Amino acid sequence: MVKAGYSTLKELISLDGKVSLVTGSGSGIGKAIAERFAEAGSSLMLIDIDKEKIDRLADTLKGGNVDVSTYKVDLSDKKAIDNLWEEISANPPDILVNNAGIYPFKKLEDVDEAFLDRVFDINLKSVFWMCQKMIMARNNRGGIIINISSIEAILPFKNGLYSYGPSKWGVLSLTRSLAKDFSNKAFRINAILPGGINTPGTRNAAKGVLKLQLGLIKDGVEFLSRLPMRRLGSPDEVARIALVLASDLSSYVTGAAIPVDGGFLSA
Repeated sequence: MVKAGYSTLKELISLDGKVSLVTGSGSGIGKAIAERFAEAGSSLMLIDIDKEKIDRLADTLKGGNVDVSTYKVDLSDKKAIDNLWEEISANPPDILVNNAGIYPFKKLEDVDEAFLDRVFDINLKSVFWMCQKMIMARNNRGGIIINISSIEAILPFKNGLYSYGPSKWGVLSLTRSLAKDFSNKAFRINAILPGGINTPGTRNAAKGVLKLQLGLIKDGVEFLSRLPMRRLGSPDEVARIALVLASDLSSYVTGAAIPVDGGFLSA
């Protein structure tokens, strides 16, 4: 017998009737999140700078009878973000996942203003603008916001990420500030802190590093040796936690920062 007011597991995890906007959904963690959300019944707004990638993903997901729309957006451009939200204003998403980000290595002495601006524009400022638009669009209805930060925000480990780490710390701080101020308005706002996740982005970044600075191979070996689980994670392992945060399984969770890092921060 089901208790009065009791929801089944199937009901708790379902995203039926929801619309989810996922940035950086053309590959890696964003793609995995979109796939899991679709499996849970959510309609999708896929955002990426690479339109071909999200169109291919949309074709795949539509095969499962999921309503999917795609938008090419340069998240480093605030005007492009403004235009996106104007376009979707009639049907703003119930769930926003700010996943898009860049992961560039550079020696401290080589960082210039243009490089620093680009990292912060994409990794932090776009998250701020997207959260602002989401809260304004759904002010009377609430919603779910999931921001993808990084363990580098808590414990810097790799050399050459002097712009990346601070940008991701900003995402974490923004998440907590927004949760404090807007959770009483039916918003739940949380952050995920991925650790070493095997994605096309991190693989490409690693290739670039190997070309520029072979000494960083030692960092990679030390990183893996420190991991209690002794392996990199998969994008889907992050996506599963995102699904929990997007669903009613986490109905009393807000302002949280959840590591998905194979135990790195605890080691």
